Amino acid sequence: LRKIPTTDKILLRENYPLGLSCVSKKEVLEMHMSSGSTGSPIVVPYTQADLDQWTLCMARCLRMAGAQPADVIQITPAFGLFNGGFGFYHGAEELGLFVLPTGAGNTQRQVRIARDFGTRIITGVVSYAIRLMDVLEKTGESLPDLEVGIFGAETFSDAMKDRISAELGIEVFDIYGLTETGGVGTGMDCPAHDGLHIWEDQYIVEVNDPATGEALPDGETGELVLTTLTREALPVLRFKTGDITRVISRDRCACGRTHVRIAPLTGRTDDMLVVKGEIGRAHV
Repeated sequence: LRKIPTTDKILLRENYPLGLSCVSKKEVLEMHMSSGSTGSPIVVPYTQADLDQWTLCMARCLRMAGAQPADVIQITPAFGLFNGGFGFYHGAEELGLFVLPTGAGNTQRQVRIARDFGTRIITGVVSYAIRLMDVLEKTGESLPDLEVGIFGAETFSDAMKDRISAELGIEVFDIYGLTETGGVGTGMDCPAHDGLHIWEDQYIVEVNDPATGEALPDGETGELVLTTLTREALPVLRFKTGDITRVISRDRCACGRTHVRIAPLTGRTDDMLVVKGEIGRAHV
């Protein structure tokens, strides 16, 4: 595999909208895409098999967080071109959860819905958890049925996890995914909270030196590179995610799972400095 050149966002942008699709347009059932804020957006098409694969990955993540049939799940990421809302929906539907597809915004209304319907699991971007805490603090309200929060799409430090967990009184999970590999659900941390499991029957994991592209030993920090194994419409080979991480372990986790664990993301290659061989982040 390492003899194959890496791919990146530039290649995908240059082939907007469907230049790299491996199936005919009539086989595409759904699409999602990046914002395109730095150029042409990246479009990811889905066949039925791709939707099934995404559903499987998301159902695994939800089950890993303790979701059980009939649990009430509140999905606050937007339902649109961004993949987050639909990703959680596909997984929740597969598990037979009671879905509240609220989408983003109007947090006071979100709080009322969560209280009235007994939301047990809430999902969203990391910053929305902060917004939710602010509103609850100002109104003096609480969400007695809320037990689990699954947040992602933004850098998520341990300190922030601890704060959200303490203030909302819930168990907090960090979910990982990106548009190019099929959306949210590429991996997530488990109840052991010792790294993010990446589903290795769906993705091959590499961590490479961002400067040289050479493979790094497990434990060393570098750029996460992913290869999709089962996607049909737009599989990616050795895709440079731009995310900085390291492999924590390939051994069986305390939770019992054997999928590789990577460290929570600490930054991006586009805000990285390498000084005397050490990776750091540029702070503005």
